[in-house]
Amino acid sequence: MIDTRIRDVVIVGGGTAGWMAAAALSATMGEQLRIRLVESEQIGTVGVGEATIPAIRLFNGLCGIDENAFVRETQGTFKLGIDFVNWGRVGESYMHVFGQLGQSLDLIEFWQYWLRGREEGVAEPLGRYSFNEEAARLHRFARVPRIPNSDLDGIAYAFHFDASLYAKFLRRGAEANGACRVEGKITSVRRNGDTGHVSAVVLEDGRAIEGELFIDCSGFRGLLIEEELKTGYEDWTHWLPCDRAIAVQTRNVAPPRPYTQSIAHPAGWQWRIPLQHRTGNGHVFCSRFMSEDEATQVLFDNLEGERITEPRSIPFTTGMRKKAWNGNVVALGLASGFLEPLESTSIHLIQNGIARLISHFPDRRFAPVNIATYNRRIAYDYERIRDFIILHYWANQRDEPFWRYLREMELPEGLRGKIDLFKETGRIFREQEELFVEVGWFQVLVGQNIVPESYHPLADALSRDELADFLRDIRTILAANAQKLPSHEEFIARTCAAPAPQAAGVTA
Repeated sequence: MIDTRIRDVVIVGGGTAGWMAAAALSATMGEQLRIRLVESEQIGTVGVGEATIPAIRLFNGLCGIDENAFVRETQGTFKLGIDFVNWGRVGESYMHVFGQLGQSLDLIEFWQYWLRGREEGVAEPLGRYSFNEEAARLHRFARVPRIPNSDLDGIAYAFHFDASLYAKFLRRGAEANGACRVEGKITSVRRNGDTGHVSAVVLEDGRAIEGELFIDCSGFRGLLIEEELKTGYEDWTHWLPCDRAIAVQTRNVAPPRPYTQSIAHPAGWQWRIPLQHRTGNGHVFCSRFMSEDEATQVLFDNLEGERITEPRSIPFTTGMRKKAWNGNVVALGLASGFLEPLESTSIHLIQNGIARLISHFPDRRFAPVNIATYNRRIAYDYERIRDFIILHYWANQRDEPFWRYLREMELPEGLRGKIDLFKETGRIFREQEELFVEVGWFQVLVGQNIVPESYHPLADALSRDELADFLRDIRTILAANAQKLPSHEEFIARTCAAPAPQAAGVTA
């Protein structure tokens, strides 16, 4: 039998995507592969993705990363969810938090009882039935997988961190596992005349880096997947019209919150991502409705601390490559597509692409059916996340032209069906392996004032007094246990505090 196994992998581009790929492949397949990562210090990275979702913990575990060391070395903080301000109506806010909401009972979700309780006047605001939200509002955190003496889950969490420091942290682990970094600027690409596959990338000094599988992590440019292979791009700006971001860093004015903030503005939204010694800020906006100067001023007017970097403008086109895998090239990160960071999915999409690549890892025959299956799964992941982000924009009650346009636009068919089902019945169903589960959809829909006309009839099995007692018991347990948690600041100081920036030798 002929040995067709791939032995030589070349990663084009560093940054978060490149070093995540190198770290994961070297940790799982390092003994079978030669892994080389080509990057140039002359080429910068976007590097504003600093908020994550809980799945990042699985990736870090796969790479054998100690969590306290990771948080310390990336100036990290802990994230319990996202606080959405002004998204329904100006002056309103709600949280989309991780983890359990209440407690399911009798084959139906907790929120069906909450919907009935709200109708009958015995339910408190939805967030009172989330341990994560109770802790977040109190600025408290601890690693609590289960609430003692109860059937309720504990804290579910992710992280905020400096993406550039994360890439450096991953690089050390990847190199320890045998991955090799090659410094150099790519000037040309060689192709196999028979297959059309990429056979080598050629550097400015004439060196040719040959490989069998190439992973394109070259950012928006898409050096291999687009510039060389002309794969094509599916543009989604008719659904998600924001096309610019202004990013700036500020000094902290208070202990970091254990959650991200997303604040809606007249033609977009602002992020606040708290790290240990600074805060990442940005304004995502639509240039059809607001100029860059206006967007910059909106951001400056809503900062909480002193600016410590100059504002940086980042243009983008929301969408995805028509094929994330083309020939022997797999695109990851911005090279594969872009969805604005409203729900902190940018780093997750890198992680997801890597996980699916490992699952579909090819041999030198590059079976078309394997590639097609990978592409179909990646497209599905992007489309479902896209729909969840569209939901936030559509479900608004604001008066500005930008928001009216979004409220009135035609929705993707699958999203329209999901919204209509919820409005009629209060029911949400997760399809296949889509990222956002039912409880996440529920928090956003209700948080932005989309209230269903009915609830599941099984919620009527309890008497009104029994329902009130059920809701009160959950609320009491969550509130009491949240009060026992240490403050977020205290937990970091005790377990994973980073050195002050001057001592660490990095810019604040």
